[in-house]
Amino acid sequence: MLEKIGKTAVGALRNFHTTHAYLWNIPKQAELDIFFLCNPSNLSNIEQNIANRKGIGDIRRAHELKTRLDKTDTSSIEYSKLKEELYQELLRIPNETHPNLAKMEEEPKILKLVNEKPYEGFKYLEFHEIAKRLKLVRTEQLGNVSGNRSYYLLGEMAELEHALVNYFLENLIVNHGFELISVPDILPRDVIERCGMKTRGERNQVYSLDPTRHDSDLCLSGTSEMSLAGFLSGKVFKEEELPKKLAAVSRCFRAETSSVAEERGIFRVHEFTKVEMFVATNPMMSDKHLEEICTIQEKGFESLGLHFQVLDMPPHELGAPAYRKYDIEAWMPGRKMFGEISSCSNCTDYQSRRLGIKYVTKFGHERFVHTLNGTACAIPRLLIALTETFQHEKGYINIPLVLHKYMRGKTTISKQKHIPELKLVKHKK
Repeated sequence: MLEKIGKTAVGALRNFHTTHAYLWNIPKQAELDIFFLCNPSNLSNIEQNIANRKGIGDIRRAHELKTRLDKTDTSSIEYSKLKEELYQELLRIPNETHPNLAKMEEEPKILKLVNEKPYEGFKYLEFHEIAKRLKLVRTEQLGNVSGNRSYYLLGEMAELEHALVNYFLENLIVNHGFELISVPDILPRDVIERCGMKTRGERNQVYSLDPTRHDSDLCLSGTSEMSLAGFLSGKVFKEEELPKKLAAVSRCFRAETSSVAEERGIFRVHEFTKVEMFVATNPMMSDKHLEEICTIQEKGFESLGLHFQVLDMPPHELGAPAYRKYDIEAWMPGRKMFGEISSCSNCTDYQSRRLGIKYVTKFGHERFVHTLNGTACAIPRLLIALTETFQHEKGYINIPLVLHKYMRGKTTISKQKHIPELKLVKHKK
């Protein structure tokens, strides 16, 4: 099973052609809930929701456009123009927010703490110190290779990356019924935006490809959630086919910057590997599936022996698509801080309306599915948490028991003797 998963999730991923992105049946326009959004009795609640979430939509302008539209001749050019303006404005309105979050303050709510903090009988080193001593990672002097916020994982640290991917994938497929899909990392801009991510303007994390060099408007994927959502676009399920549970391994590209000291090294990088969960389900079951996804995450990190906290995130941390979101932060004893290693979200019908993902009820009615997503494991920060937690005062790193079989029976990681020292090479112009 492990060999099969490894070949499918890792090998096939590298060879998957990005042209598969164009096979998706994406509707021309999102089917927004105009009756809800433009109902005057909902105006104040929607406006407050936008404020709580620090959103950018202007619901009052949308209502004004709707009023003008209703008074305009449907056959006129003005009508078409107003209709498009109204549509574009409504697209900017964020999703509704779970009622349990209505009175939440700026800080997230801690739902639970799992496992005990590591024994504090010696001075814990930070990840970059350990990795440098053992020659496990390179993050410095890479300007002439891959630039800032990049890295090389070396030797047994690279093996640990693949061990984590295979461990979490096997759990999802064998124990939880997820279907593995190898996804493209280059997506049409429209797919990413319909999933709720901004791709334009200064404050966005999306890498855009040069439109003068390509036939279409393309971007690098920030998470396989967007590829998986796009894969289901235009799909109409039978009710008995739900939930549809998909998993993927992909490279994630983020145009992020940070000057915070705690986020140095591989904590915040431009490219990393992630195992993602995606679920399309009956709306009545989406809250239940969010709890299930969170439980899968908790059990996975608990089995690794990490100390972590589960957080219910406040409205301003939800972004545009999420109705509710849980974050998991692992204790990093070298940094003496909790760092986010995972999250999961219920996006209700926000994405499915924009991508045309529906199901047919037992009575023959078409309804929009609810979509959910969750990170099974995101490699760099998980490596930080594991390395700092299981470092030994004699200098080596203990490997969690559940990963031994994925590390060819190895129980510890020590100094990589076969890795050469890094030398700075200057290129003449």
